[in-house]
Amino acid sequence: MNYPTRTQVAIIGAGPSGLLLGALLHKAGIDAVIVERQSGDYVLGRIRAGVLEQVTMDLMDEIGVGARMHKEGLVHGGFDMLFQGQRHRIDMNRLTGGKNVMVYGQTEVTRDLMDARKQAGLTTIYEAANVAIHDFGAGKPRVTFEKDGKSHELQCDFIAGCDGFHGVCRDTVKKSAFASAIREYEKVYNFGWLGVLSDTPPVHHELIYVNSERGFALCSQRSNTRSRYYLQVPLTDKVEQWSDQAFWDELKLRLDPEAREHLVTGPSIEKSIAPLRSFVTEPLRFGRLFLSGDAGHIVPPTGAKGLNLAATDVKYLSAALIEFYQDKSEAGIDHYSERCLKRIWRAERFSWWFTTLMHRFPENGEIGQKLQEAELDYIVHSETGARSVAENYVGLPLDFGT
Repeated sequence: MNYPTRTQVAIIGAGPSGLLLGALLHKAGIDAVIVERQSGDYVLGRIRAGVLEQVTMDLMDEIGVGARMHKEGLVHGGFDMLFQGQRHRIDMNRLTGGKNVMVYGQTEVTRDLMDARKQAGLTTIYEAANVAIHDFGAGKPRVTFEKDGKSHELQCDFIAGCDGFHGVCRDTVKKSAFASAIREYEKVYNFGWLGVLSDTPPVHHELIYVNSERGFALCSQRSNTRSRYYLQVPLTDKVEQWSDQAFWDELKLRLDPEAREHLVTGPSIEKSIAPLRSFVTEPLRFGRLFLSGDAGHIVPPTGAKGLNLAATDVKYLSAALIEFYQDKSEAGIDHYSERCLKRIWRAERFSWWFTTLMHRFPENGEIGQKLQEAELDYIVHSETGARSVAENYVGLPLDFGT
């Protein structure tokens, strides 16, 4: 097969951020080639988040791939916070003037974007080996890779690094002339989330966030027949230590009596332990290279900001590139990093705060648990406190604070 040797924007990574960026650029008539080191099936097989903010839903509609999302997604106008054995609902819809979130798995978002790209006949190169980026600081960036035993080079105007936390783009920056300019901020938590996916009806029609003396838990869902549950566990735990029965038994101990009564258990179809970290790279632009999504930042999954932050990154980046090509202006690309980082740090703050509020930190002793419960009590009994949680959870507007 003959692969393109020239494009306007080379996108590294065919996850949701790379695919969404490709779709936004295609709509504006800008040519983009996506290069991905994994297979399409592997990308679709990754189990990730499933709560979409309004901004992300709007972007799916903007590029014309929102039909299945609206048909199959579950609109949530609130969620429950469980502490001291009692549940309290945060009415996001009322507190934010009518805003909601949608439960629609990241796998389904990726599938919709993949299908649309394939139908449009756009180039995505899967299973590209030894992907490398070059000369992004010299004004003539290029991407090299190997495919089917042959070496290939793709010249471009810009490179979009949408290749995740372990991708080649940020790693290359750290070994380049930009190394002294890059700053990384990181907090690694000493626990993880043990997640189970099961073909069982959800225990509740909305999410339940649990603060208990035994640790955090989350009751989530992917559909009306598929559930996703999480338990806070030590990082030293291994998945093999947790049988399905042990998982369900521990989850019940962290739930309230009503939830325990309604919980339907069953065999897991996926089980894994995910570490938690807060991570931000500054800046996000290095010459003709831009970092987006997990390549530039990671948030704890508490509050479901990861996918949504990636979506707003590529919205800002696509707008900047469209301005460059259509208006011959570099203002957008010059301000891309600053604009993204304002929103990123707000989301990082909320995710850190929510994680700190809901999880068990044994090193803080009994007083730590009591302080968490006091803050939770304030939130659920204060209109101002509840509104702050609701506004951040549904997602701040794209132009917030500008």
